[in-house]
Amino acid sequence: MGEESRLQAVVTLAQGMAAAHSPRESWRAAASGACHALAGNFAALSVWERELGRLRVLVNVGERAAGEEEFPEGEAYPVHQFPEITEFLHERWAGGGEPNAWVETAEGPADGAYAGRAGYCHQRVAALRRRGRGCCVVAPVVLHGRAWGELYVARPAGAPVFDRADADFATVLASVVAAGLAQTERLEEARRLAFTDALTGLANRRAVDAHLDEAIERHRRDGAVVSLVVCDLNGLKRVNDTLGHAVGDRLLERFGSVLSLCGAMLPGALAARLGGDEFCLLVVGPPADEVVRAAGELCRRAAELELGDGVACGVASTEDPIGPVRTARRLFRLADAAQYRAKAVHADLPVVAGREGVDDPVVRLAEEPSGEGAAVERRRFRGRRL
Repeated sequence: MGEESRLQAVVTLAQGMAAAHSPRESWRAAASGACHALAGNFAALSVWERELGRLRVLVNVGERAAGEEEFPEGEAYPVHQFPEITEFLHERWAGGGEPNAWVETAEGPADGAYAGRAGYCHQRVAALRRRGRGCCVVAPVVLHGRAWGELYVARPAGAPVFDRADADFATVLASVVAAGLAQTERLEEARRLAFTDALTGLANRRAVDAHLDEAIERHRRDGAVVSLVVCDLNGLKRVNDTLGHAVGDRLLERFGSVLSLCGAMLPGALAARLGGDEFCLLVVGPPADEVVRAAGELCRRAAELELGDGVACGVASTEDPIGPVRTARRLFRLADAAQYRAKAVHADLPVVAGREGVDDPVVRLAEEPSGEGAAVERRRFRGRRL
């Protein structure tokens, strides 16, 4: 590959990683771009997990051997199997001078940094032979001045062996990959902040709206059960007024932990703070009765908190007799109305929309049109003693 072609390959790799919308897409773009740039038939990107002392494979691309998955769940190798990389694990390159890539072959080490050093390559050599590959180039990836992992590209048996120029180019590619990974980290952090409540660490209203729209679409498409638990934390204003907002924040954080704990009872539940003293659980899949049980446990645990006065909790589920649910807004209004009723009657258990017959005032309220009339009715309903 000529200099111009290699420059274009670098640009293609960088563009592929920049266009990625998730870490997995970024990993695949990195490995695929490097595989193409180095004329390989297989490539992998792996991360060093220092706390576990292992190299974990994130993605495999190209001609995968038996047992190699694109995004493996458990493909990892102990550090001691690859002593050549351990030299980089605790080093830092904050000032530059990143480590060079090296080449290994199915016949043993190629000319380069690790040629002739006994015991350094036997694991990789065995792996090359076992998988029908003739050679590989390994490039350490340095991120934020610290060894992050490695980029690995292989060629099949019988193909030209990587040379020193290829290893030098792999070092350049690893630097491009590191820049792409740093960008992916920044984007993921931005997404996390955009969909996370800063105080409690739970999802925020934006996240709930997005997930609820998707959930209702699943319900309309294949009948998935969608349930929503809406909670209003009682006594927050009193705590803020008498003990201060710092104590009130502590109450919100503690209730957020309780909500997360109860949400863990329901596979895939999304625990969120909607704002102020309002929280919710969005659940897709589990039966309505399981959601109601978890909501009851939430009420019990909230009542045991040192601060506050428990929680008012409303539940609405597409599995209950609440009529067709074609929009996220309708399910939200049903759960919200049930929560208002729970608050009005000082209920110590959740109020469930649709479980009090056709004249259930929760359902009737949720059917009211939006606007000022509905707001007036909501205020009237909220003050009733039912």
